[in-house]
Parts: sequence; structure tokens; C-alpha cells
Amino acid sequence: MLEPADQQQLVTRLNRIEGQVRGVKRMVMEPRLCVEILQQLSAAEAALNRVSLAILRIHVEACVPTGVESSPEEGKARLQELVDIFDRFS
Repeated sequence: MLEPADQQQLVTRLNRIEGQVRGVKRMVMEPRLCVEILQQLSAAEAALNRVSLAILRIHVEACVPTGVESSPEEGKARLQELVDIFDRFS
């Protein structure tokens, strides 16, 4: 679970990304150059990747150690979950 401070920081970032996506939508509706739209899409995608990385960091620093310490079975499950996450993102 995310701590309240982490939640607020991530929601703030996601709100900014939401604004970027709305801006891209407006650009699509306007007569804008494709390269300008692609640049904005790339920026939004990079911002989403940073949010993903922040959540992954929290998971590795907080969730995985807690599971490993609780029991061998839970530790194994958390480590497998981590491997699955890396597999999904790579």
C-alpha cells in the first residue's frame, strides 16, 4: 500500500499527465503539425514511465522486504511478483 505522502505526490504527477493528454487531444483537433503532437505524446509517455518507476521503487523498498520478513512463502511470492513485474515492463 502507498503511504499518504506518496499517494499525494503520485496523484499530483498523474493530474499533470492528465492535463498533458488533454492538451494532446486539443492538438489533434486543431490543425497542428504531426511532429508537435508526437513530441507532446512522447513527453506524456515519459512522465507515465516516471510514475511507474516511482511506484516500482516504493514496491521494492517497502512491499518486498515486508513480505520476505513475514514468512518464507510470502517472501517467495513477493519475489516472484517482482520478477513478473520486470518481465512485464521489459
